[in-house]
Amino acid sequence: MQADLKAFARCGVHGCSAITAITAQNTVEVRAVYPVSPDAVIAQVRAVLADIGVDAVKVGMLGTASVTLAVARALDELPAQTPVVVDPVMVAESGARLLDPDAQQALVQEILPRATVLTPNLPEARVLAGWADAPSASDAGLTDRRVGAPGPGGPAFGADEDEEAEALARAVLALGPRVVVLTGGHRARAADLFLDSADAGSAVSIEGERHPDGAAHGSGCTHSSVLAAQLALGRSSLQAARVARVLAGEAVANGLRDIGQGAGPVDVLGLARMRSD
Repeated sequence: MQADLKAFARCGVHGCSAITAITAQNTVEVRAVYPVSPDAVIAQVRAVLADIGVDAVKVGMLGTASVTLAVARALDELPAQTPVVVDPVMVAESGARLLDPDAQQALVQEILPRATVLTPNLPEARVLAGWADAPSASDAGLTDRRVGAPGPGGPAFGADEDEEAEALARAVLALGPRVVVLTGGHRARAADLFLDSADAGSAVSIEGERHPDGAAHGSGCTHSSVLAAQLALGRSSLQAARVARVLAGEAVANGLRDIGQGAGPVDVLGLARMRSD
């Protein structure tokens, strides 16, 4: 949530939050997760809708099946055509699992069909498409690994990476979101893959640099939140995805490697620069 709000501020929009779970975590580990009650989630959303209004929504960590169903109910109360960006958070940067197994089915059945844009990384997309088991600790982080062998229905492990990525994006798109942005952090090429259900043509590759010396904690949250902010500002899904790739990449490159002993946090606001001014 902290990464979300920083990303919103970076884009010049005002972020409001509906907390789904409280985590006790640092850069090294997630020590505990405390889900918020479903009624509390819905109450938070209704409070914002009644006063401030909503131009776009970003959905992140859901945690439990009951919270996932509550978020689906809350999304149905939004004004028609409100863009909804879904980051299917399953594993923390430290490797801790953040989505219960029974919540995974609820995510696929209830949230993905309500999504305007879905932003999975490679391991998350494989799970959603049914090509792999749940991501593990080794899948966390911004790396160039190719993790997990696809199961039945997916291309053979070792297939051309671009072909596999497009086939995977199409499989996830078939689950109901209007647009899929398969993020590139777990691919050998650090390119996001954009696929729109309204366009039956080929996928669009959104190129970007890899920053192996950066800090990546919060990179997925930052990417999806920037994308949601750009939709709120009236940009198209493809325009929003391009901006998200640039700003998320910069946030990793400028990441705060001196914070904590684990994966340092991304810096989307330029805090290091502010200290030196």
